[in-house]
Amino acid sequence: MTLSQSSGITATFLAAIVVSACSSTSQGAMHTSATPAIAQQTDPSYIAKARADSLRHPYTEADVSFMSGMIGHHAQAIVMSGWAPTHGASASVRTLADRIINAQQDEIVTMQQWLRDRVQPVPDARATGMKMMMNGVEQEMLMPGMLTEVQMKQLDAARGPEFDRLFLTYMIQHHRGAVSMVKDLFGSYGAGQDETVFKFASDVNVDQSTEIARMQKMLAALTLGISVQ
Repeated sequence: MTLSQSSGITATFLAAIVVSACSSTSQGAMHTSATPAIAQQTDPSYIAKARADSLRHPYTEADVSFMSGMIGHHAQAIVMSGWAPTHGASASVRTLADRIINAQQDEIVTMQQWLRDRVQPVPDARATGMKMMMNGVEQEMLMPGMLTEVQMKQLDAARGPEFDRLFLTYMIQHHRGAVSMVKDLFGSYGAGQDETVFKFASDVNVDQSTEIARMQKMLAALTLGISVQ
């Protein structure tokens, strides 16, 4: 046997050993990795981590600001609507007010939970706006469309048809502010991509735009002395 032939046989033999070893290692690795994976799925720490990972949707500072600011915005609408039964509101205005209360109470809970899940400060549902630090001094900032203290007192003092008129006028202002907040959110780079924020903001835009159109008709009818049910 020549030296060349001997070298060829040796190389072939070594290659076969390497292939066999790799195959055995691969099979062993597949078998080893499969077993812990099944066990991990029932491990409490694994489940907790999976839940935490599921919350890591992309969100921005604009998303946090929107959800935080809308809590106070909704809270004021609920206070305004809560006056309808005690201030002589018409049946149509009371129906609208009830709808606003039912929808926005649930939405406040959703917004607060969204912030809590992301370890963000959770504002109280305050009708006077959101507390913010400005130049080292804590101040309450009104979100777009929110009524001033003077406007709230004016609405609270009204009764009957005058309450209806002011309620519709101010709630249109209020809703327009909410719609503008949605516009600002979606106009912010990277914002509104989180599933919950996107759905909530989209619902606010559609629902409140629809209610604005409805309230404008109600206000026009009220001016003409026509009852709108």
